[in-house]
Amino acid sequence: MRIRRLSAFVARLPLKRPFRHASATRLESENILIKCELASGIIGWGEGVPRSYVTGETPAGCLAQLAATPVAEQLTADCSSWPEVIALCERFQPMQDRDDPRGCYGNALRCAVELSVLDAFGRLFGEPVSAVSSHVPEAQPILAHPQPTFVRYGVVIDSGNRRLRLKALTRRLYGFRDCKVKVGAAEDDDRARLRTIRRWFGPAVDLRIDANEAWRADRLQQHLNPLLAQRISCVEQPVPHAEVACLAELRPKLGVPIMLDESLTSETDAREAIAHRTCDLFNLRLSKCGGFLRCLRLAALANHAKLGYQLGCHPGESGILSAAGRHWACSVANIRYLEGSYDRHLFRKLLTNEDATFGFGGRAPSLHQPGLGVSINLATLEQTTQDHLVCKVL
Repeated sequence: MRIRRLSAFVARLPLKRPFRHASATRLESENILIKCELASGIIGWGEGVPRSYVTGETPAGCLAQLAATPVAEQLTADCSSWPEVIALCERFQPMQDRDDPRGCYGNALRCAVELSVLDAFGRLFGEPVSAVSSHVPEAQPILAHPQPTFVRYGVVIDSGNRRLRLKALTRRLYGFRDCKVKVGAAEDDDRARLRTIRRWFGPAVDLRIDANEAWRADRLQQHLNPLLAQRISCVEQPVPHAEVACLAELRPKLGVPIMLDESLTSETDAREAIAHRTCDLFNLRLSKCGGFLRCLRLAALANHAKLGYQLGCHPGESGILSAAGRHWACSVANIRYLEGSYDRHLFRKLLTNEDATFGFGGRAPSLHQPGLGVSINLATLEQTTQDHLVCKVL
């Protein structure tokens, strides 16, 4: 079976409320959606979330990059098995118009195209996307055997002081076991915020922080030391990527594990982090890291280096990426933290007909339907689409 065409859409999805952290404040999310149509008429969907401050991408840039890519040459192979589909996905290489030493420019587009292909062929084969994981040789040491029947997501508290006690208490009553707190915003007193959150969330919750590159390396200990009293389990991306090399010397002195996010976008980044010992954990995101398959390989690299890993998400991921993250999380063992599936809590209107939102305590069931197991609400897609592009393959 061959791919007939790819169609790309830029969708602007309004959020129910602003989401704030040290790098950005977001009222909506502009996502790149890809529809993959097979010669048989079967359709698969994929999604990427371009973030210019992470991989340098924009939604308009993704469309331009796809238009410049020789899709008809790269995606013409006939596939009848998962290994052939994996090889097809790896042939897709977005056209580059700039130097890309870290190998991350185009990752949101890669993710969207790859997921659409996996979804379409999963529907053709009658198998869930999670079935592809067992066909990735590098991923064998990290695969979950057996796959879990459900997973548990954590929760995030964004920057700001408004309704902080209520945010912490309601999340405690909802049964979450771990919570990430955004820190580093100039107007916030992080010491007071964490003390309030710990008090109202309770002593048992696993509390960690994410600075989103807010702190300079030469003042890292000054920012971090007052927060350690709240028994934080790790600090995510404390310094800008340009200063991440400083963590090799600082990390042993900090007294808390370091997780890389903005500095962990590709295999190049991962191997640099391992070689220079700049972190203890990787934050993997499907869109940021270039897709389902690349995240499997990055988790395998972390495991081999005896580092931990979490599967994170970008604020603004719709039900497509929620479903893809669920399939990934049910495939992989020893995930330290899991983020995502905020759909109903995040959006005014769902892009998918199915509701992938987690339930009480962050619990969410594994997905067993063919492909990703979600379908697109075409009326919502039409209302939110800002631009589109069609690329013929056959």
